[in-house]
Amino acid sequence: MRRVTETIKHLLIINGIFFLATNLFGRGIYDLFALHYFENSRFEIWQPLTHMFMHGSLNHILFNMFGLYMFGSPLESLWGKNKFIFFYISAGLGAAALQLLIYYFQYTTVYNDLLALGYGQDAVNTLVTEGSYNRAILESLSEKQLSGMYQAFNSSMVGASGALYGVLVAFAMLFPNSELYLMFIPFPVKAKYLIPFMILGDLFFGFSSFSIGPIAHFAHLGGAISGFLIMRYWKRQQFNDNRWDR
Repeated sequence: MRRVTETIKHLLIINGIFFLATNLFGRGIYDLFALHYFENSRFEIWQPLTHMFMHGSLNHILFNMFGLYMFGSPLESLWGKNKFIFFYISAGLGAAALQLLIYYFQYTTVYNDLLALGYGQDAVNTLVTEGSYNRAILESLSEKQLSGMYQAFNSSMVGASGALYGVLVAFAMLFPNSELYLMFIPFPVKAKYLIPFMILGDLFFGFSSFSIGPIAHFAHLGGAISGFLIMRYWKRQQFNDNRWDR
């Protein structure tokens, strides 16, 4: 049984507290700490950080916390607590940044089209707050485009998955030949093959019309990209672990 390192233990506890508070106090806690689109009135400056401690269901938190325990513990043992915390938070913020960028693109593309068609701010506000619009708009824009704009403006994102994807990338780069098991595959796959396969899956689902549930695939990609860039930077700079207070 792998030892739970100190920081991982604290992260598990914090995530558990947030999950318990959400279930005890309801939607108000969820809206306060989940990540919302930055032009939405529910957005708060702390949400890019706090969203990574929030989860939408028991399965969601169990899956992410198991992954954090399995892959985060070896990294903290190797790096020490401060370096691991910096990496973990950075990957989570990278995940939030990319997802917000996708929301911005989905929202502004249709927003600019509506303005070009002569619709004013009131029509836009009615669409994004109430989900209703003048049917004449459908002569120029599709329901899919309008729905995408509405969903981007009102979407909320929770979960440690983005930060976890950064951890997965770091694990694959540091322990490439570690053998891992993927659900439904009855044989082990090396980390250097499995982790890129998972990232490619998110890339496919993010850009396609297929969906396997309400999953923020671009947040996964944002965490993975952030983790990769940090690892590459540390490698190029021949990063000195002694700079960090372990």
